[in-house]
Amino acid sequence: MTGIVYKSTGSWYTIKTDLGATYQCRIKGKFRLKGIKSTNPIAVGDSVDFELETNNDETTGVIHNIHDRSNYIVRKSVNLSKQTHIIASNIDQVFLLITIDNPPTFTSFIDRFLVTAEAYSVKTILLFNKVDTYNEETLDEVRYLAHVYRKIGYECIGISAETGKNVDKVKSLMIGKVSMFAGHSGVGKSTLVNAIEPGLELKTKAISAQHSQGQHTTTFAEMFDLSFDAKIIDTPGIKGFGVVDMDKEEVGDYFPEFFELKQDCKFNNCLHLEEPKCAVKDALDKDEVAFSRYRSYLQIIEGEDEHYRTDNWDNE
Repeated sequence: MTGIVYKSTGSWYTIKTDLGATYQCRIKGKFRLKGIKSTNPIAVGDSVDFELETNNDETTGVIHNIHDRSNYIVRKSVNLSKQTHIIASNIDQVFLLITIDNPPTFTSFIDRFLVTAEAYSVKTILLFNKVDTYNEETLDEVRYLAHVYRKIGYECIGISAETGKNVDKVKSLMIGKVSMFAGHSGVGKSTLVNAIEPGLELKTKAISAQHSQGQHTTTFAEMFDLSFDAKIIDTPGIKGFGVVDMDKEEVGDYFPEFFELKQDCKFNNCLHLEEPKCAVKDALDKDEVAFSRYRSYLQIIEGEDEHYRTDNWDNE
């Protein structure tokens, strides 16, 4: 039998077939011995083959094959620095929720996420949430960031999950697709999903006043079928996002605006640091490339630990 992984709890997987039947399945031990560097060989969104078996009148399944993935999103494993954790696979698009404050989403986090999404061929749409709560100064910051990312080619939408502003626009982009929602805890992922599909009633929690960040609500990634021909993958809130399995020489290729300029650099292996006649540095001097993006690039290739040590999901 073949089905899609809708939920993973570490050792058991909820699989749904094309006919709508769901089964609890486990994996054969050999999957753990294939040299896969990921801590989870099977992820939500995977298409798998499984066989049913009955023990003590209980029918469960054993997964024996994983189909090739079209793409996937990864992060660093919490405790095993040389391993990765696949968040989800076979995703049509990711909505990255961003808040300017309460809690703040820094550009370094946004850029690390976008680099990883580019590297694994996942389309990302930026949603600036809670615009109903901002004063004019904060809204100017939203407008500036949206300008920066639109110029690069990313779609940006200002929304309010609470008031419903532009929720229909997000909903229309989801029809016929598998969408993942990501972002820090407290940015309003569950509130937005509940506004899109009220029947789901995903759990939400208030912002922690002590830490000004959201309290953990989602423990595992999980896929849901919606009422309007769409699927979503809800994910735990991400504190930090480290770039994994990437050589310094290729990082710039996942900054679209750097990649576009690369051909104009004097050296074809230019790292955009101190090299002469670097088109990226020239563009930076002319304000044609955002300094925040260049700063994020430097942090990634220099391997700064600021965000690497917090590459975990709340209370995982």
